Amino acid sequence: MIFSFLKAPIFMMAVAVAKNKPKQGKMKQALLIFVKNAVKGKVKTRLAATIGDDAALEVYNRLLVHTENSTKDTCAHKIVLYSDFIDSDDIWKEELYDKQIQSGKSLGERMRNAFDYAFRWENEKVAIIGSDCFEINSDIIDQAFEKLGNCEVVIGPALDGGYYLLALNKLHNELFVNIDWSTDKVLSQTIEICENNGLKVARLQALSDIDNEEDLNKFYKNSQHLK
Repeated sequence: MIFSFLKAPIFMMAVAVAKNKPKQGKMKQALLIFVKNAVKGKVKTRLAATIGDDAALEVYNRLLVHTENSTKDTCAHKIVLYSDFIDSDDIWKEELYDKQIQSGKSLGERMRNAFDYAFRWENEKVAIIGSDCFEINSDIIDQAFEKLGNCEVVIGPALDGGYYLLALNKLHNELFVNIDWSTDKVLSQTIEICENNGLKVARLQALSDIDNEEDLNKFYKNSQHLK
C-alpha cells in the first residue's frame, strides 16, 4: 500500500498546532492516525470507479472501524488527524483520542507537521499510520514503538512500494521531502534517505491495503472482515 493518506489528493489544511495539549498519561509516545472525512464520493475513489460510491464508502467506514479497534488500547497519546474537518460525533471517542486537522499543502508537509506537533509535547516516540489497512493490528503498532528503542526509524513496508507505518524517536525533516508520494517509489526513496543520513532503520512485516477492486477481491479470499 502507499498508506491511505499517501494516496489521497492534496488537501488544503488548517490548524498547524492546537492550543490544547494532547491527553497525557505516563507514556511518552504518540500515535498519529491520518484519516479522510468519510464523505460519499471523496473516499476510495479508485475503488468507487468500479464498485460505486456507496459501496466504496461502506468499505472505507469498515476500514475506519478496524483502525479504531486496532488502536484504542494502544498505550500512547492517540491523535486523529482529519483531512478536512473535525467530526465530534464519530467513532473516535474523545476520551481516548485527541482530534486535529491535518496542516500543510503537500503530503510530506502534513506528515512533517503532525510529527512536529507530537514531538513538541515531549513525546519520545511517535508513529504515524493511515486508515486503509485491514491487516494492521495493535501488536504491530506496539512492535514499532518497541523497535524504536534500538533504532531511529521504524518502517512498516507495504506490498505496493509504499509504507503503512512510520515511527521516529526524533523529527527528521529530510524524510518528508524529495519523495514521489503516491507511487511505488515511496519506500525505496525513504530507505535511501535514511541510509544517506546515517539513520538506523528497523522494518516491520509487510502488509497490504485496499485501494481498488482487485485488492478487495484478494482480501475476500483471505479474510472474513468484509463478508
